[in-house]
Amino acid sequence: MTYLVVMGVSGSGKSTLGAALATSLDVPFIEGDDLHPPANLRRMAAGIPLTDDDRAPFLDAVAAALAAEPGGAVAACSALKRAYRDRIRRVVPEARFILVHLDGIALAARPASREGHFMPASLLDSQLATLEPPQADEAALTVDGSEALATQIERVRAFVGRGRSMDERAG
Repeated sequence: MTYLVVMGVSGSGKSTLGAALATSLDVPFIEGDDLHPPANLRRMAAGIPLTDDDRAPFLDAVAAALAAEPGGAVAACSALKRAYRDRIRRVVPEARFILVHLDGIALAARPASREGHFMPASLLDSQLATLEPPQADEAALTVDGSEALATQIERVRAFVGRGRSMDERAG
């Protein structure tokens, strides 16, 4: 069974890749944004960055949603810090993480094009400052979010097939 968490900052393409991966792997997709407590949504909508304490119930909800899928699942979740990923791994030890990486120019353009999303573009700098890319000892893969979605899926499927850690920074 495959448990993947597609991670990255807001606007990186986590949900797009996550939903496509879930379809490709024939497992459920979990939209992490739907698991935020209402207080978190209000804070982010007001342009207030979340604290570690704010994120704890959200991360626990993502981990529980993954664990509730005995055949595997793909979740979209920012998982910006190693401590956040470790929190998910405590519940789902076999979880692997896919970091969607975009350069600053492409990343800055995306949130502005998302209408009706609770996360304002003004919080992007806070997320980038918080981001701790996965380390070599984590079961993780980095994909280039500017590549075609089909290419990203191929890279992730190859990573899943290998069943080990790797960090591929394209571009």
